[in-house]
Order: sequence, then C-alpha cells, then structure tokens
Amino acid sequence: MSNVLGCEKMTEQVPPGPMTDAVTGGQGLAMKLKLVVVSGPDFGREIVLEPGTYRVGKDEGLELTLQDSTVSRLHLVLEVLEKTVRVKDAGSRNGSFYGETKFSQIEAQPLAVIRIGRTELKFLPANQAAPRLPPSTKERFGGLVGKSLKMREMFALLERVAPTEADIYIRGETGTGKEVCAEAVHKNSPRASGPFVVCDLASVAPNLFESELFGHVKGSYTGAQSDRAGAFERAHRGTLFLDEVGELAADIQPRLLRFLERRQVKRVGSNEWKEVDVRVIAATHRDLEAEVKAGRFREDLYHRLSVITLELPPLRDRSEDILPLVDEMLLKMGKPPSELSAETRALLTAHRWPGNVRELRNVVERALYVGTADLAAEKSQAPGGGTNISFKDAKERLVNAFEHDYLKALLARCGGNVTAAAREAGLDRVHLHRLIKKHGISN
Repeated sequence: MSNVLGCEKMTEQVPPGPMTDAVTGGQGLAMKLKLVVVSGPDFGREIVLEPGTYRVGKDEGLELTLQDSTVSRLHLVLEVLEKTVRVKDAGSRNGSFYGETKFSQIEAQPLAVIRIGRTELKFLPANQAAPRLPPSTKERFGGLVGKSLKMREMFALLERVAPTEADIYIRGETGTGKEVCAEAVHKNSPRASGPFVVCDLASVAPNLFESELFGHVKGSYTGAQSDRAGAFERAHRGTLFLDEVGELAADIQPRLLRFLERRQVKRVGSNEWKEVDVRVIAATHRDLEAEVKAGRFREDLYHRLSVITLELPPLRDRSEDILPLVDEMLLKMGKPPSELSAETRALLTAHRWPGNVRELRNVVERALYVGTADLAAEKSQAPGGGTNISFKDAKERLVNAFEHDYLKALLARCGGNVTAAAREAGLDRVHLHRLIKKHGISN
C-alpha cells in the first residue's frame, strides 16, 4: 500500500556467520533468487539464479563480470542447488565477507549481503524490485549512525528527500531513532533555521488531541484560561514531528487530513482559519496498514502521510552497526572506546536488542556508571569470587541488569501506570507484568 522509495521492506536476517540451509530449512528453495549489485561501480546489475554454477569476478566471459578494480579476476563461485545456494571464495586477493565475517564458503539466504572489494551483492527474490538508489557513501546522517547497507540505503534516500518540502512518514520499532531521524531531516532542509516542534501523541490525553494540535481560545472549554497556539502554529516556517500518529483518535483524523491538504488551522472555540507554513514528519511504531484494515485509521489519511516512507531497521538486523554506535555514545559521554573491554563489546554485539538503540544506550551508560566500566567481567557470586564465568552467564547478567534498571526508570516516568509504561516501551502489557514480577519491582 505504501510507497517506500529506494528501500524494500526487509525480513529478519540471520546474524553474520556460516549459514546452513537457511533458505528453506531443508525443504528445497522456497523461491527463485537473483543476485543484485547493490553498491559499487556496477550498481544495478543483476542475474537470475537458475540451477547451475555462476562465476563472479573481473574476467570477461564470467556469468557476472564486474568493473571493480578491488575484485579478483575470479572472486566467487556460486552453486545453485536444489536446497540452497552455496557461495565459495575462489582464492580471491582481498577476501569475501558476510557482515564483518570473512568466509571461504557459506550457504546463502534471501536478503543476505556479501561484500567483495568495493562491491556489495544481495540475494533477492527474483520478482522483487532492486533498489533504485545506490547507497550513500557516508556512514551518518545527522544523529543517525550506521555503516550497514540498510542504513546507507536509507541515508541515500534521506539525502535526496531532506532538502525538499515533501512530508515524510517514518515507521519503525520503538527505540530505533524516529525522532533523531526527523530532526536530521529538519537540520538538512531549507527550514533548518525555523522551529523543530515535537508532538508526542502517545503522551496526550485523547480529549486534548484537538487542542494540542490546533490550539484553543480562552474559555473554549473548562481549563482553557488563555489563548494557546497548537503544535501546527508553533511549528510555523519549520518542521512538526508528529510522533505516534497511530494513536490519533478517529474523530480527529479528518482534521489532520484537511490540514495536510490545505495547511490551515482553526483553534478550538474559534471561527477563524489561519494559514501556516509547516513541513510534517509523522511516525509510529504501529503497523498503519493493519490499522487501516481494522478500521481504526483512515485509508485516505494513511495514503496522504505515506507518499514518502522511511523504514528504520531494527538493531538486530544491522549488527555491524552496534560497535560504531557504542563508540559514538562513548564519545558523547567523554569516554574513549577503550573504556569498554573486548569481552563487553562481544556481549553487546551478541545481544538481540529488542529495545533497539535506546536499549543499547541504556546498557552502555550502565556499563560506565557501575564503576567497573565492564559488566562482562563482573565478579561471580560463587564462593571465592573471580571473573572466570561463561559467556552465557555474563550475557545473562548484562541483560538482567539492564531489564531491572530500565523497568524501574520506566515505571517511575509513568507514575507506576503499567498500561502507560507498556505503551511507551512498545511492549505487550502482559509481557511487561511478567518482567516486573521476574525482577521483583514494586510499582
């Protein structure tokens, strides 16, 4: 339903490492694949993979000949078998990589990305459109940081749309950095000198949506003791970030649609329409397509919001970005990268990060503030102490310590209201109750 420019919606990838029968689970190839050049001098070239052998390199006459000078004459050999695609490095000069892992042989899966020299190759379903924009050569856009292909593809789109006046819709899980993305767009637009106004609809009572967005005049309702400009007026000549737009009440949705089409507001209790000059960036962790199908969100409003859509990938799908993010966080805290040991860094890379970048930041802060600067080396509780504990136990301690501290802070912010806390954290209320009970936290 939505128009995602230059970015296809990704399914979860297996973490870097050997991939055994990952495409099908042993039942045969579930779909025909194609190999697409998604970065490098040959961007956009592709070959459909039928059963057989395919050679990749600089030599003429290969099934995929590349112009990349850092690629060997014969770099890769692909065997398309009944149940998998086997990828072998053919003794290349610079090596072949899956994520950060150098390999001699792996078995590929849909959406797997392989890097050889300056070229990245991606396995896509044969009927899926390839990216229309080459990935950015930069590893950051404003406050967003990432060297993964997914992030660089998004940076390329941001670099193109930020300087325009187009409204934008950002979707992504809680903690992926939607507000950071919106502010980066604002700062890289002609409106950078104007206001950047954040309106978090998840924190607004439904009966106050209209006043919060459009403002009110004195006496328009009980408690309206003076005139007040709404979020749209406050963002005049700047950018309004509408966070959690999926929470917007059904009776207010037509007014938002009217504003997006006419750029006019009328305060609650007033008869006067006022024109405002605002760029709107909306975001939510909800699946708005599902909300439309369920009748909770207007289809015409959804289409109006999603003309340009950005999808922020979860951290678990871009594990190569974890350590660069950690170093960026340490830098902002005035600490050198050496502040965290190699063991702690390994734990941080291995964790799945359901809370995404926000969770990572909280754990890094805890790792610094406990005083040891190294949770992975936390002393064992066994008699005699010591730090010689297993990787599994060290990881479990790190995650449990984060969960305990995160939940306490979350409940404190929400005044002990579990429903509000679940909404803010993006967790199911029952699951949150289980976590609270697990850690013995009183709310």
